[in-house]
Amino acid sequence: MLQAVINAFKIPDLRRKILYTLAMLVIFRVIASVPIPGVDRAGLRDFIETNQLLGMLNLFSGGGLNNFSIAALGVYPYITATIIMQLMTPIIPRLNELSMEGQQGRNQIDRYTHYLCVPLAMLQGYGQMLLFSRPESGNLIENFGLFDRDTFLPTVAILATLTAGTMLLVWIGELITENGIGNGISIIIFGGIVASLPGAISGLVTGGTLTQNVTGTLLFLIIGLITVVGIVLINEGQRRIPVHHAKRVRAGRQYGGNTTNIPLKVNSAGMIPLIFAVSIMVFPGMVANFLSSSNTEWVRNLANNLSNWLSPDTVPYNIVYFFMVVGFTFFYTMVIFQQQRIPESLQRQGAFIPGVRPGKQTASYLQKVLTRITIVGALFLGVVAILPFIAAQITGVENLLLSATSLLIVVGVAIDTMRQLEAQLLMRNYEGFID
Repeated sequence: MLQAVINAFKIPDLRRKILYTLAMLVIFRVIASVPIPGVDRAGLRDFIETNQLLGMLNLFSGGGLNNFSIAALGVYPYITATIIMQLMTPIIPRLNELSMEGQQGRNQIDRYTHYLCVPLAMLQGYGQMLLFSRPESGNLIENFGLFDRDTFLPTVAILATLTAGTMLLVWIGELITENGIGNGISIIIFGGIVASLPGAISGLVTGGTLTQNVTGTLLFLIIGLITVVGIVLINEGQRRIPVHHAKRVRAGRQYGGNTTNIPLKVNSAGMIPLIFAVSIMVFPGMVANFLSSSNTEWVRNLANNLSNWLSPDTVPYNIVYFFMVVGFTFFYTMVIFQQQRIPESLQRQGAFIPGVRPGKQTASYLQKVLTRITIVGALFLGVVAILPFIAAQITGVENLLLSATSLLIVVGVAIDTMRQLEAQLLMRNYEGFID
């Protein structure tokens, strides 16, 4: 891997791509550090540490939510819009038609995704401002309110700034995808996670956890390393289905007759099931936080009991979380498989799976194989999702964060970026042999 990076820097255009990506990351970090005035940032940091949903949103913003910067929303609204469009594509006939029109259709779907991202960013920004301005949160934002003449313009200005910051990060991500190395949106999230590592390590040392519980901390780190190895193996694991291409003769020349394969990944869903599950699991808790100050006693008691039951350090929460991750993994994998239309593509190309008839039987066979291998991937994702709770129970270290989503993002982005880099190197080596 290190040799691939060294070789890449020896090639002018690849070196330019790598430096361009690094420059865009620097710009992203500068944007994430530009604060919006009128916010109690010290109180905001303390509040985010106690809220799992806000911690995940802070992850996608690259730490911008901690400072309530112009990039406080990060790219999470765009990710949400992308997920919605992927789920709606097989349901809405017009989107389904566009998905089959090649690159032009995909560009139109991307345009719709950008349009959807704007209202989602405004809605998320308003929800965060509403949450931070409540007395229960410590009145962290001043001059908030759309229905007050004195606070209307400041509120609209902050909403417009947050939305523009999200779209700016999306634009930077697309520039990285086009002119740099790797997927730009993933690179931005990756950069935010890596940027938070020095602070996490500093907190581990200064907080006394390392000196007070040395054995537990080392065991916690070993569990983290084993998890990273497992993520690599699962992400790279695949079942290869052999495909034979029929021989065809055109203009006196013979085509086909070769054998290829269809790589079905063990984890086709990536980190999407974790995002779905976390978003749903924390939503009742957020509602309970709003209702905890109700004047009605039974509503207030119900909200407090719900908040306690849905705490991430409880057994019921982690059991429900595990099964939700497993269920969403199967759901999202099947949605992606249906969108790929592999059986139809094989039939058009005159290809077939040995021993399986083309058409419906091929679709049934592929779905059966995909279901079997997805069981392994789904169970693994479920275990990774609740791993922080399991590790805390085993080691006794509760204030050392081991985010499953963070690990999946960091490892997945690193593998994908290095794979693209090696592909670029391999392509240039082939050109050298040809010349």
